[in-house]
Order: sequence, then C-alpha cells, then structure tokens
Amino acid sequence: MDFSQTDEQKMLQESVKRLLERSYDFETRQKMLGSGHPWSLEIWQALAEMGILGLPFAEDIGGFGGSMADIVAVAEPFGAHLLIEPYVSSILLAGPCLAQSDSPAAQAQLSQIIAGEQTAAFAHEERKGTADPSLVSLTATEAADGSTLSGEKRMVLGGAKADVLVVSARTRGTAPDADGLSLFMVDPTQEGVSITPVVAIDGRHAAHITFDGVQVPSEGRIADDAYDVLQAVISRAIVALCAEAVGVMGALLRQTSEYASTRKQFGAPIATFQTISHRLADMKIAYLKARSCLLYTTALMDAGRAGAQDISILKGQIGALGRDIGEAAIQTHGGVGMTDEVSIGHFHKRILMINALFGDSEYHFRSVGKSLATADA
Repeated sequence: MDFSQTDEQKMLQESVKRLLERSYDFETRQKMLGSGHPWSLEIWQALAEMGILGLPFAEDIGGFGGSMADIVAVAEPFGAHLLIEPYVSSILLAGPCLAQSDSPAAQAQLSQIIAGEQTAAFAHEERKGTADPSLVSLTATEAADGSTLSGEKRMVLGGAKADVLVVSARTRGTAPDADGLSLFMVDPTQEGVSITPVVAIDGRHAAHITFDGVQVPSEGRIADDAYDVLQAVISRAIVALCAEAVGVMGALLRQTSEYASTRKQFGAPIATFQTISHRLADMKIAYLKARSCLLYTTALMDAGRAGAQDISILKGQIGALGRDIGEAAIQTHGGVGMTDEVSIGHFHKRILMINALFGDSEYHFRSVGKSLATADA
C-alpha cells in the first residue's frame, strides 16, 4: 500500500490551505461565532466552487469520485483552521445516505447540496454514543401513505439550519437488533418536528430534534435494511473526523513549539528547560503516531480492507493521543492557554468534541478488546 499523497492530493490540500489562510484565520472565525452565524456562506460557496462539496460522490451523480485519501487531504486543514461549516454533517454523513437512494427527490436534494445551495443534517445520535447503528431506537410506524416517525435525536450537527434531515429509524425489532433499520428524508419545517438549537463546545452549531408523529411520505423513505449503509457512512465519517483531529494536533504542536521558543523565563526560552523540551518531544511523538495511524487506516479503506476493528483502533488512538497533546499544549502555555482570546483552548475543545462523536476512545478500545477476546475464544 502507498501511504504518500499523490500530486493531485497535494495540490488539493494546498488549495484548501490557501483559501483558509486567506479568509479563515482565528480572529475571523471568532468574530463569526460572536455574530451568531452558524457558518460562513462565503466559505461554503467557495468550497462548492472548488469541488470540495462534490468530492466524496460518484461522477454519475454530479460528484468527483474522490477517494478516502482525497477527503483526508482536505479534512486536515479543516481541523487546523477549526472549520465550523457543516462539511461532516452535510457532505460526509447525510449526503452519502441520500446518494444510496434512487428516489428522484433524494437525487434532486443531493444535487443542491453538492452545489452548495442547501445543507443536510444526519439525525442519528440518541444519547447513547451510537457508533453502532443497531442502538437506534427512534421508531418508524407504517402508515397508509408512508411512515410515522416518533422519538428523539440528540446533538445533530448542523441540524438547526439544515434544509433537510436524514433520519435513521427502526421499522421493526428493538435495539440492539441490526435488522429493521431504515433511512428517511424529512423536511425540518413540517408538523411534528421540534428543533432546539445548541452550540457544541467547539463552536459548531447543532440541535436536539424531537419527532412527534411526523408523517413521512413513501418517497421520503430512502433506504431499508440500512445497517450496512449506516456502518459504511459512519466509518468514513470517523476517518474524516480523525483527519480533522490530526490537523488540530499539528496546529497545536506548531503553535506550542513556537511559543516555547519565544517565551522566556530567567533569561532563556522555556523550550530549553528539560521539562518543556521533554513535553514537546512527547507531543511530536504522539502527533506522528496519530498521523501514521490515520494514513494506514485511510490506505486500508481505499483498498477495501478496513474492518470495524481498524476503525475502532484509529478512533481510540486519535481520541487518547489528541487529548494528551491538547493538555500538554495548555500546560505549556499556562493560564493564557485557557482563555478565549488564544486558539489553544479552542483546539483542545475541538479534539474533545471529535472524541465524543460516534463513541469516545474508551468505547472503541473496549470494542477492540471484545473483538480480540472473541477471536481468541
């Protein structure tokens, strides 16, 4: 397997870096958050014009047929700049679910998403850390002209301002049955949908959404027996989220190294103190371990060889190593590292948020342990 980026991937990554360095520095991001806007429409449209929004989708549906390595190439600078735009929620979670459907309504919706004209949100989490789709319990009851949805979804990224919701629901059985799962396309403005906007600790806008007897027509049912679809979509999103986290780790390492080289105590840069120099070395080792694990898992996925255990190893490692790097960066900066005016604390919050999505590091390490114990039995 080749772990190096292609020339095209390097150019793609550099193009995204230049856009964000020019238009998305930390101060600009903070002003946008302070204004109450969930994300920048200008940046979103720029990403659409660059083809980034169409990157994960097949060419026959208007995309560019990008590989997992292509997505990772753009996700790293997204993390380094703390992007709050709904790329993961709209393009990597909801979008691929819509792409599974032959429904003309779903395909029309996806075309608008790729063009940057609308956004979608993936309503899946139910306060259980549902990395495993079989834990879904929101019910979909058969009706004369479609289905009726009842239940609650939590922490739906981009859900407060989305133009369409992609909802995972159970048409039969009970959790943790893998059978009986379906996907629905829901208009967030229709009767019975109640949306409570929230802001996550990393600045991204999300929502808690309640479905109280929501009527979904038959054309809104976009997939049945959806366990495998959900598993594949979530696995790819986890790899992209881990790439964001690695981008965050790289930014933390660079900024902490620069700070330690310029901050002086007793007439010398603190980077020359043994404790600080050892901490910086540990941060670099952790970053290299995290990025190596990311590149290996990405190559496995593009080769069609990534299993659930590989995804769990990556998610667990990224969560644990990222937390170590974030804490070391804050300790090196001292009290200023916890202030809103400095980016260090915000980077750490993004790592914590990524760790919490689709199962934290402890959840995934336990999953690896269980799979190894089963294999040995």
